[in-house]
Amino acid sequence: MPSNSVLEQKKAVVADLVEKIKKAQSGVLVQYQGITVENDTKMRAAFRKAGVDYMVIKNTLIGRACDEVGYGDIKGVLNGMTAIAIGYDDPVAPAKIAKEYADKVESFEIKGGFLENAVVDANTVKALADIPSREVLLARFLGSIQGPISGFARAIQAVIDSKGGEAAAE
Repeated sequence: MPSNSVLEQKKAVVADLVEKIKKAQSGVLVQYQGITVENDTKMRAAFRKAGVDYMVIKNTLIGRACDEVGYGDIKGVLNGMTAIAIGYDDPVAPAKIAKEYADKVESFEIKGGFLENAVVDANTVKALADIPSREVLLARFLGSIQGPISGFARAIQAVIDSKGGEAAAE
């Protein structure tokens, strides 16, 4: 039987993880086996830069934390060497970075995750990773709004030019 100090440490880890999951917009569980130290270091740096917490925690502790926040269904993927990436500001960031490394390293795989208070499977996490970034979506949206307006302005200018500027004088 573990000592009281070990139990207290585990309870503290679970409580900390529960708080992080409650604040999170999304999270991704990965099997990190087989990733080189170099790739792991780069991946952790990418997670940090994106404001994502990436932790290797025992499956039982992740399971307990997920039970507490209502993600008990996620326990089905808690086997093997599991790490969790938790995103707070950008719900797509953990999925994008995890997918990038899953594509690079054959044994590194996405197991599942959570998004908007629901447990999602690996395929959903991969689909989420394929969504363009917020900046790209905003640029596309602005481009689609600007297109008709600039076309209208060019048509008006063409009418003015075809009349030799007479329309402006009238």
